[in-house]
Amino acid sequence: MKILVVDDEQDVKTLFEQRFRKEIKSGQVEFVFSFSGEDALVQLNKWEHEAMLILSDINMPGMSGLQLLENVKKKYMKPPPVVMMITAYGDAENHKIAKELGADDFLTKPVDFTMLKEKLKLT
Repeated sequence: MKILVVDDEQDVKTLFEQRFRKEIKSGQVEFVFSFSGEDALVQLNKWEHEAMLILSDINMPGMSGLQLLENVKKKYMKPPPVVMMITAYGDAENHKIAKELGADDFLTKPVDFTMLKEKLKLT
């Protein structure tokens, strides 16, 4: 499973690589990291026909995660990637907007990696 993690905080790369060390080593998952919404679109264009999961922060400078979500759900239809939104703010408004734009799930920071692995059926 290819997972694109989109977050402007560079330390998420180390965090995900540590928490998914076993799954990466066994080949169950492959992580790619983008540190902006704009860069995420560049990555997605490279993998136009690959199935993937996107884990995206909502609040980022430049293109927000919600703008990225809207763009992804409009452009990538065959099949559209599964998109889980991640935010430090568990407010109802962001949740509502994310769902309206087609988010498949909504996670809050700090990410509960045990729960995430369960959602990804990696446990």
